[in-house]
Amino acid sequence: MTTNVSPGSRYVPLTCTGHSRPVTHLSFSPLFEDGSYLMISACKDGAPMLRDGVTGDWIGTYTGHKGAVWAANFSADAAYSITASADFTAKVWSTVSGSLLLSFPHEHIVRTAAFMPARPEPLFAVTAGNEKKIRVWDIQAGESNNPVMEWTGAKATIRCALWLDSSILVTAGDDKNLNWWDLRTAEKLIESVPLDGPVTQMENRDGSLTVAAASSIYLFDISDRSQLKKELLPYNASTASIHPKRTKFVTGCPDDTWVRVHDFESGELIDTLKGHHGPVHSISYSPDGQICASGGEDGTIRLWRAEPGPYGLWR
Repeated sequence: MTTNVSPGSRYVPLTCTGHSRPVTHLSFSPLFEDGSYLMISACKDGAPMLRDGVTGDWIGTYTGHKGAVWAANFSADAAYSITASADFTAKVWSTVSGSLLLSFPHEHIVRTAAFMPARPEPLFAVTAGNEKKIRVWDIQAGESNNPVMEWTGAKATIRCALWLDSSILVTAGDDKNLNWWDLRTAEKLIESVPLDGPVTQMENRDGSLTVAAASSIYLFDISDRSQLKKELLPYNASTASIHPKRTKFVTGCPDDTWVRVHDFESGELIDTLKGHHGPVHSISYSPDGQICASGGEDGTIRLWRAEPGPYGLWR
């Protein structure tokens, strides 16, 4: 007899401790040539952490923020990391050494920060947050304290901003819209797509954009902005990630402590992963799809086995 159950429930998750407050965001680096990758986590304790993505082993902590950190992301080659904080700054770090390279000032809480998806010269980053203003920074220009571009247009707090290519950005947040921006145009805003609720997380993977908004999970094609999928769930999903093979997707919910695994095509619930002691705020599949990482209100990161067979510490 066969069963359509994810392997996650058949493996004990790895628990990564070290944070002292809720984990607000986590993300993986791209896959390196040797099959390894890194993971970075943002936390309300103000101390982002770098870990080995496969084992969850702690590598180092970035020190310098004076408030909660809401987002943390890598550059395309993982040479740099960027963090967004309630201390009104976004900071750029050397991923390997952990040294603080740049600190960009803002006038209010910074909720999101991300690099270009490729590594051009110069390298740019985008930041946004409670100011409802979007800023673009030239990393190679140094700490001039002046963005190379900034504009308004959002009607509420921006919680997520991502580069899609060298000229296209997408932002979303409390105004319940997915906003597409083209930096080559005068007005910048090229399309605004209404969603079912406030957006709490977005993920750019392999040419597609995953969006979690209230009880709906969306998938958009980055090349033409078309909606590929919309899954209406019987619960609110604060975070979602689609497996690289598009066989399943995982979610976290603000109203319970579970990680749910759904079949991608049907949307059917195929597994429920239990272990967190508070709501799950951020979730992501590793770049090879072998692991699902979740960060929660309980201050822990849990690594769940996403595929059958031995891998990393699961032997």
